[in-house]
Amino acid sequence: MSINFHFLQPITLLQRRKLKLFLTELASSEKTQLDRLDIIFCSDDYLLNINKSFLNHDYFTDIITFDLTPPKTSAIIGEIYISVDRIISNAQDFNTSIKEECHRVIFHGLLHLCGYKDKKKEEKSRMTKKENEYLSKYFY
Repeated sequence: MSINFHFLQPITLLQRRKLKLFLTELASSEKTQLDRLDIIFCSDDYLLNINKSFLNHDYFTDIITFDLTPPKTSAIIGEIYISVDRIISNAQDFNTSIKEECHRVIFHGLLHLCGYKDKKKEEKSRMTKKENEYLSKYFY
């Protein structure tokens, strides 16, 4: 099992070992096992290109998650692309710290890989509740 951070755009991410352990625990508590997780921090433009190329969406987003797990395999292999520009903007918009917003988005991506959706209102509400639960466990 491996969790890797890649920085195409810089952002301060402290206590990476603690975060890796927590992500493993998060997956386990959601009855999911991780094989490999790559978290890539990038720019708005980089993520917009991915959004256009792979999802046919022509707008900025904070995160795109790809589940690369082969069929009939139980342990997750995934990539989470995160826009540092959106994290900074969202932190200002939601009156929170960049650190908290960064972790929220990371947890959000892993929750997607654990099977959570957020397209419908009730799905989004459940996802936000889970994000808040894990933020509380991680920070407090």
